[in-house]
Amino acid sequence: MAIHEECGVFGVFRPQPADVAQIVYYGLYALQHRGQESCGIVVNDDGVFASRKGLGLVGEVFSDGSLSQLPQGGIAIGHTRYGTTGASNYSNCQPIEVNHQKGRMAIAHNGNLSNAAELRNELELSGAIFHTTSDTETIAYIITKERLTAPSIEDALSAAMHRLDGAYSLVLMSPQKLLCARDPYGFRPLCYGRMPDGSYIAASESCALSAVGAEFVRDLEPGEILIFQQSGVTSRREHCGRRLRTPCIFEYIYFARPDSVMDGVSVHAARLRAGEILAREHPVEADLVIGVPDSGLDAALGYSRASGIPYGIGLIKNKYIGRTFIAPGQEHRLDQVKLKLSAIRDSVCGKRLILVDDSIVRGTTSGRIVSLLREAGAAEIHLRISAPPFRNPCYYGTDIDSRENLIACRHTVEEIARIIGVDSLGYLPAAELWRLTGSSQCCDACFTGRYPTPVPADTRKDRFEQKLSQRRQDGGAK
Repeated sequence: MAIHEECGVFGVFRPQPADVAQIVYYGLYALQHRGQESCGIVVNDDGVFASRKGLGLVGEVFSDGSLSQLPQGGIAIGHTRYGTTGASNYSNCQPIEVNHQKGRMAIAHNGNLSNAAELRNELELSGAIFHTTSDTETIAYIITKERLTAPSIEDALSAAMHRLDGAYSLVLMSPQKLLCARDPYGFRPLCYGRMPDGSYIAASESCALSAVGAEFVRDLEPGEILIFQQSGVTSRREHCGRRLRTPCIFEYIYFARPDSVMDGVSVHAARLRAGEILAREHPVEADLVIGVPDSGLDAALGYSRASGIPYGIGLIKNKYIGRTFIAPGQEHRLDQVKLKLSAIRDSVCGKRLILVDDSIVRGTTSGRIVSLLREAGAAEIHLRISAPPFRNPCYYGTDIDSRENLIACRHTVEEIARIIGVDSLGYLPAAELWRLTGSSQCCDACFTGRYPTPVPADTRKDRFEQKLSQRRQDGGAK
């Protein structure tokens, strides 16, 4: 698996000041699977903001006692990042903090704007100076610009949402309020809950609510804005219903933690159904069904139950190695596969295996996993994928930006099977995706090419870095 994820966002609002940084810290740990490049926390202590951000995992960035240096406060937000727009460097760490004429603001974003380049160009022509290459700063500028004339921060956010296109789940902090917003398509998840002491929690996934002891209340509706303040919780729905609801189907296949529930659908149950569909669509005689940890395990269990073939553990994951997509180069990525997974010889030796995984991107990681199992003595390996073939880039927060890197765009299923060394290969049919959630309203563009929004002209992740580099070259030539 070599898919890049997007980000995780988390926010807390407490009636009385307390150690909110600790709550966000635990919440970010629960969302670490959504981003491992960088993380950050901003605490609001009666209108005074204090922050800690850095490159690395949550436990690394806050391992030096810096968490205890953050003050107590009534509001705080946090973020774990894998950037789908902008390079991995300190300047792109979130949350982003803004000082403007009407006060202070901090914002954390999960998703990707499909019109980020157009908005950024417009802002630069009006005199805006950007300090990052993340589209989150573009969102912050648009909100700040609207705040100059809007009577409240929630009015400014609502006005800004008319201009934003694509995927965004936001947590935003002003001196007095915590705001959350989900784009009108509902591409990325966002929910909120309540703690026994009356504190409110907002998070990308419900698993983060459980991690801090909060009771799940509900998911935000696509287009909804929630405002948490001392007087209570207010919902604004003027953007709801503006677009066809299209949550990302790959959230259920891979991104989300299996113990999360999103838009009323259990991620674990959705993956079980994927395995059941695979068993029906691609049956084969075998001795054992195994899954690739972690996101392939639930689908493997579903395949086993539907087929009657025993389920077993054939691969062990080193829990101390991050997901393979964090590695910057292909050679390093292969090295991480060796460190990350090992085969259990006693389980697989001499067995006809059904190996279940969530996807194939380039095929290199899948090929290495197959080699591990062959070396451990597997007699046959029949690979089943709980997603359709990737054939199109994603513009909404998944780092699939080039068809030339997608093996399914260059080879048939039979050719892919030969390349990665399996005896047979079967994908989940795209026509069956709706069964995972029980709804046909989802974004499956990376599989089908049906995009809910206009396709951007420039889809490079580093497009803003390239623009800056070109400006430097042009300036040096004058």
